[in-house]
Amino acid sequence: MDPMHARDDVGERADAYAAAPLLSCLLREVAEPLDAPGDRRVYRLPGGRLLRVRGERRPAEPEMHAAGAWLRIGHTELVKLVAEVLRGYTGLPGDDLPAEMIDSRDTVVALLTARARATAPEDPYLRSEQSLITGHPCHPAPKARGGGPAAGWLPYAPEAHARFPLVLLGVREDQAVEEGDTAALDALGTAPPGYRLLPAHPWQLDLVAPTLAPAFADGRLVRLGTTAFDTWPTAAIRTLYEPERDLFLKFSLDVRITNDIRRLWRHDLRKLRRTDTAAAGAFAAQDGTAAWLSDRGHRTAAFAYEELAVLVRDGLGGHLLPGATPLLAAGLVEGFDGSPLAAAADPAAWWAAYLRQVVPPALTAFADHGVVVEAHLQNTLVAVDAAGLPVQALFRDAEGVKLLPDVSREAGWERLVYTLVVNHLTEIAAVLAELHPGLDPWPAARAELARHDLPEIPALLASPTLPGKTNLLLRWTGADGADARYLPLPNPLRDP
Repeated sequence: MDPMHARDDVGERADAYAAAPLLSCLLREVAEPLDAPGDRRVYRLPGGRLLRVRGERRPAEPEMHAAGAWLRIGHTELVKLVAEVLRGYTGLPGDDLPAEMIDSRDTVVALLTARARATAPEDPYLRSEQSLITGHPCHPAPKARGGGPAAGWLPYAPEAHARFPLVLLGVREDQAVEEGDTAALDALGTAPPGYRLLPAHPWQLDLVAPTLAPAFADGRLVRLGTTAFDTWPTAAIRTLYEPERDLFLKFSLDVRITNDIRRLWRHDLRKLRRTDTAAAGAFAAQDGTAAWLSDRGHRTAAFAYEELAVLVRDGLGGHLLPGATPLLAAGLVEGFDGSPLAAAADPAAWWAAYLRQVVPPALTAFADHGVVVEAHLQNTLVAVDAAGLPVQALFRDAEGVKLLPDVSREAGWERLVYTLVVNHLTEIAAVLAELHPGLDPWPAARAELARHDLPEIPALLASPTLPGKTNLLLRWTGADGADARYLPLPNPLRDP
């Protein structure tokens, strides 16, 4: 392929990757589906315009109806259409969101280009973590990276199969702040007398460098070089994995990714010991194989508490069943080389095993311990045996955990249903049905949920709708990223 056509192909692929989640948001949150003949789904948008797409799980090839004909629109035109529709629908300008949508598409171009010349990790777990070119399937700008030049973030992008050493800093002992178990940090290097070792994500250090200049000048911070080993960015981007030490480290990142600036906020860090202890206890008390990856402590500098915070998370080895291979659930949806979901010889048996591993621990944590885990695709690892059959689920991220009665039981249940069913099970089920035509995944899901004696289960299985988070409207109206708002979606769990 000549270079010009190669660039065209990358641009077209990036358009498709970026359009799918944006269309999913638009059609889910503000459009009215219409009965129409043919193989394309037709929707009426606020204001009366008609839009049609091919496909449902990942809408593609958007076309607008104008002057009696259907006209194909690219990603740029789609962003303009979304902005016009939402300005009329909400009466609000949307601020920077249209620019983020464009940035998300441009990011995909850079990722596809870099990925084509990168070498994927041999470890299937790392391949699954670094597979998310689409990312969040229902977010208007899932791949936006803050609008900065690609040279600033591409060396640290999991989707480009990045790996890199950590920057090592020393923070003067009287300025070091820590809570919980941070001993693993001291094994990453050697701090000089009077200092504590503080690893830093190089991208974050670049972002906040101007604010740290006084601390470097007066000796509160010193540079100690870099680690002698590489770390691998996971799907969360700011959470890195070091396989030899079997260690996860989560950093602040002063960039908006999906709904939030991904900083380790002081108020969240202060709550972390309580939420993590509750989650760890809820999983330890269960009889099954499910595990909780504990966020066991954090260290930072008093004068840059949020900017330089680093969180220490359990590795896999102490929790994983012998011989099992962990895989990111979101990677199973996205697809990657070696995915057992695509290769399942008996998809019904594979799905039943998957449900058996993922559903009971999340429901039991809620029912018996009042712990609402954020059981969405990026926070769930599913371990498979040598035949690719799911044998264990591992959950992570205490920052997203809610506890009863800090939130009401009703609100906690709604959040669990959204993360576990809407964000997670419906995505896995849709891929299975797509890969294995004729498979109906929902009877097995209904049966698995019905086995659990929660008072909310009968209503869930009988309800015509499920709660769907409105990421497009949340971002357009400038709501707090943690302020989830839901709209009703058709419930596939309901027995027809």
